Amino acid sequence: MTTTSTPPAAPAPAAPAPARSATVGQTARRAVPWIVLGVIALLIAGLGLLLTGGGSSSGVALDAGNAGPVGGKAVAQVLRGQGVDVRTATTLEEAQAAAPDATVLVYDPAGNLPADGYRALADTAPALVVIEPDFRTLQEVAPGVRAAGAPEGASSAGCDLPAAQRAGRIDPRPTSTTEGSSLPGTFDVDGDAVACFTDGGGGASLVRTTYQGADLTLVGSAALLMNDGVDRQGNAALALGVLGEHRTLVWYLPGLVDRPVTGPADIAALTPGWVTPVLLLGVVVFLAAAVWRGRRFGPLVVENLPVVVRADETREGRARLYQRSSARLRAVDALRIGAIGRLARTAGLPRTATVDEVVLAVAALTGRDRPTVRRILIDDLPATDRDLLALSDALSALERDTAAAVSPTSGRPLPPTGRMDS
Repeated sequence: MTTTSTPPAAPAPAAPAPARSATVGQTARRAVPWIVLGVIALLIAGLGLLLTGGGSSSGVALDAGNAGPVGGKAVAQVLRGQGVDVRTATTLEEAQAAAPDATVLVYDPAGNLPADGYRALADTAPALVVIEPDFRTLQEVAPGVRAAGAPEGASSAGCDLPAAQRAGRIDPRPTSTTEGSSLPGTFDVDGDAVACFTDGGGGASLVRTTYQGADLTLVGSAALLMNDGVDRQGNAALALGVLGEHRTLVWYLPGLVDRPVTGPADIAALTPGWVTPVLLLGVVVFLAAAVWRGRRFGPLVVENLPVVVRADETREGRARLYQRSSARLRAVDALRIGAIGRLARTAGLPRTATVDEVVLAVAALTGRDRPTVRRILIDDLPATDRDLLALSDALSALERDTAAAVSPTSGRPLPPTGRMDS
């Protein structure tokens, strides 16, 4: 008889596995914190640029070697072309050394030069030109001249000074690129001082007077001499006329060396301007990262994990932790607590029995003296790992002896337990 075997059925096609790749929405949600941090960083950087002036005032303001918008290189070059010996100075000693028979230009927006510095210059130089003097400087060099606010616009000479007459009309206002680099102003004049270029508000952009025998010219706006403003109307003529009266011009920008020492240096004066914005940015980024990574989504939830941990693994793991930290007392306490509980149950004592009662019962069952049992269960303190192992062996032996004593095959009578047997 011929039998035919049925071919095995073809296996059913496996169901497609679910996709594990992150979707576009998930990727976008994960990128949101980084985008927020980037926006915050850009805002802080922009704020830092605004606070430090950004790149609008490139170089040192009114420096004779600065070709940027706020520099004074154009005026210095033209003066040199007319035969004027232009010498730069950054300290009072340098300015005094070059000052005899010279005009000294002083531009000190930071207030580094003290009052006695102006007196020293006036004793040496025949002419001083002070650009944008502050209140303290005006009190020293020209008590009859007061600050009168920013210039309102272009103004005519209005005085008999030859340099002002040749200039005719000036515009002392800063340009869009030099705005914020200086604090232009005008003056109110009392007394014999000569006021020139008075605007509609009554403020003069230039004042000529004397200071300790030297000719003193006060210029209210540094924009008249800056590269980006000297070419407007008669600004260049005025600058060349005021600064070119003598064959030598000392271009003096006081620095920190000229500042009087009254105490320890201020850390703000010793650090670059970008340090503060960078520190603020770092603090903001740190706080944002702390809030982002340290946030909680709600109360903790207890979840039963589908894992069964064997008791011996737990015991061994805890023993290794005790061994690694040399916590012998904690280890022996754990051993003794478990041993005392088991000994109490073996001896038939209630759960409320004290350790002393367990010691008495175990000593009576095993025939050992009570001090020995008490040392094993309470008093002995292991000083080394060897002592701990010996104590562990003693506890195990004590439990074995107790179990053997209460075993029905031992033939030893049980001691009274304090319980009433029915």
